[in-house]
Amino acid sequence: MSVVVPKDVPTLGILVGGGPAPGINGVISSVTIEAINNGYRVLGFLEGFNYLIAQDDSKIVELTIDAVSRIHFEGGSILKTSRANPTKKAEDLTKCVKQLQKFNVSLLVTIGGDDTAFSSMSIAKAANNEIHVCHVPKTIDNDLPLPYGIPTFGYETAREFGASVVRSLMSDAQTASRYFIVVAMGRQAGHLALGIGKSAGAHLTLIPEEFTNEAGEIQVTFKRICDLIESSIIKRLALGKDHGVIILAEGLLEYMSTEELKQAFGNQLKYDAHDHIMLAELDFGRLVRDEMRDRVSKRGLKFAFTEKNLGYELRCVSPNAFDREYTRDLGNGAARYLLSGGNGALISVQGDKMVPMNFEDLKNPKTGKTRTRQVDIKSEGFQVAKRYMIRLTSKDLNDQEFLARLAQAAKMSVTEFVETYGYLVQ
Repeated sequence: MSVVVPKDVPTLGILVGGGPAPGINGVISSVTIEAINNGYRVLGFLEGFNYLIAQDDSKIVELTIDAVSRIHFEGGSILKTSRANPTKKAEDLTKCVKQLQKFNVSLLVTIGGDDTAFSSMSIAKAANNEIHVCHVPKTIDNDLPLPYGIPTFGYETAREFGASVVRSLMSDAQTASRYFIVVAMGRQAGHLALGIGKSAGAHLTLIPEEFTNEAGEIQVTFKRICDLIESSIIKRLALGKDHGVIILAEGLLEYMSTEELKQAFGNQLKYDAHDHIMLAELDFGRLVRDEMRDRVSKRGLKFAFTEKNLGYELRCVSPNAFDREYTRDLGNGAARYLLSGGNGALISVQGDKMVPMNFEDLKNPKTGKTRTRQVDIKSEGFQVAKRYMIRLTSKDLNDQEFLARLAQAAKMSVTEFVETYGYLVQ
């Protein structure tokens, strides 16, 4: 397709980067309508930075109000998306800026997660303020550094849909007397796994943040993960239950040592354009399932285990009412921020106000990249979630009668049981 380049019409560009999330089309719609109503032409750049780097003029579409007025109900992205990274090479950033300037783009709205936010910062800097940029935070992981309690768009829809899936699995587990090992997306934080597990009432949810040591570093080991799962299964068995649903955040893998990952997955390790291990390519659920099968078999116990990955089916769900309203606010806020002369910010809704957050304030000083918001394990919300999980507690170990039942269920002596699992409650 060919886009005419009128010299006298101000132009706003929109692109989407990273993985899909429910509500992208709502942002595109809101930005487009507000910009056109203020005299701007709006161009959509297909597949994120991919074709800006390639300088492919055929991958640009002109957006109109008629074209976008009803798309806020739809999942996915009419502009598609990609993980193309323009910050890898200086010449790629230059190509992006030149391509945008070729089409008279003076305002740019980017929609994406932490990597797209970082790329947006870089575009603004490379353009020497000739192109003003505003980023709309998007990720079902909910891990961008917004103020506490403010979600990224797409998270609420993904959580709701994920919880409905887990609800069905819980019925299946009870009916068929089996355990489901569910791996939920979330590469660096456990918000999605915890949100799904807490709202669905899963029997155990494990997130990387709870593996934080005294130095404040997250150190996950495969052994501890499996000990937590096994002790939960044994406790449920002592309570007369032979089924359950365990939810694991995929980000647990992110915080395992490279040596442990190589030992577990060998040549399966692959990396994306941003040098992240492609966690979705690793069969974490199968690895845990096989380990649990082996453990219970050695104890002479009989349990069925089934793994389930919960991620891709969450990303393009039609957004719920919360995310439809939220993305309309965010898109309008991003457009108005740029139209008023703003530049270099991530747009947020705080209370009833649109608040631009400066890109530079969002950086991790050590890496130079966008900071990650992790689950606060000291928060009331996390502590409430834990109270409703089936976990071994100090109370269990101090109750001699129940401790004996636990040991009997595990087919161990009381001493062996405490030596094996006691460290989990310290």
